Amino acid sequence: MAEEINEEWLSQLSEADLKDLEAKPKSQAEKAWNRLVCFFPVLASLLHLLEYLYVPNHPGNANTYLYAGFIGIFLAYFLVRGIWAQVSDDQFRRWRRAAPFQSLIFILLMIYDLLTLKTATLLLPYFPWADKILNAMIADAAFLAESASASISLLFQGFIIGAVLGIVTGVFSGYNKKINYWISPFVTVIGSIPTTTWIPIVMVLAASLQKGAMFIIALGVFFSLHNATFSGVNQIDKAYYSVAKTLGASQRQLISSVTVPAMLPTVFSGLIQGMSTACTSLIVAEMMGVESGLGFYITWQKNWAEYDKMYAGIIVICVLFLAVHFILNWLSDRTLKWKED
Repeated sequence: MAEEINEEWLSQLSEADLKDLEAKPKSQAEKAWNRLVCFFPVLASLLHLLEYLYVPNHPGNANTYLYAGFIGIFLAYFLVRGIWAQVSDDQFRRWRRAAPFQSLIFILLMIYDLLTLKTATLLLPYFPWADKILNAMIADAAFLAESASASISLLFQGFIIGAVLGIVTGVFSGYNKKINYWISPFVTVIGSIPTTTWIPIVMVLAASLQKGAMFIIALGVFFSLHNATFSGVNQIDKAYYSVAKTLGASQRQLISSVTVPAMLPTVFSGLIQGMSTACTSLIVAEMMGVESGLGFYITWQKNWAEYDKMYAGIIVICVLFLAVHFILNWLSDRTLKWKED
């Protein structure tokens, strides 16, 4: 009787409830350990701050307190998150999962600081310490902002063109076999060639380097979106179309009310993959000829042996691309929230 009650009780639990049960500690020791892990980033950042302030620099290496302030900001943030995790179960689950990796980042930063600023194991100019990079980033902030703006503009122009063309051709190719007969061979042959391979040809034939770079970005995004959309349309159960036709749906309604909603999960997957391709193509294109953008900035600073500014440009690229991917994933989660139901 008890087993039947337990089975009935378990069957009524949602997926979130089951995850909560699974995540619950099985002992007081495990519970205390999980609470302690939430403060690991605080310990790691504090240790790094003490190392930066009190371990002597290698002779000839100078630093400022700017990086110490940077560490201090994160230390305060980690402390707030750790305390918040103690009073909120939702925040505890999130921060318990993120805390170990956040700690690792500051441990690696501390190791890098020891190898550069403190011991000069990694030498200038190729390996500037974090404080030097941060100061270079602030000193060249205007140029970095201008370069970032140019890169974002070029990235999204190419991305939008490629995404629209890829989705449109993917829908019609998946929906109509005659259209697919003509499009599929071109996509198969040209799509098998890495996008960056076309850069030398496109840069010669394009009306301007800017338009050539835009074409390269759009080309990479097009193949990702076409294949994802085509796959999404092909995976739609034919019974959906039959039911819609029985209810009197027109061809336009079949596409807008059946095809488009059903293919959205694979389209968003293609958008994320396409953005990765676009980011790679953007930087390569900028490094090979476009006289603006972060790729150009990095190449230019490298040629002048300004490696601290070069690393600053790389960091800005990482932050921008992570932000773009975060936004795409957020949009995907919001748009496809119905899948959880």
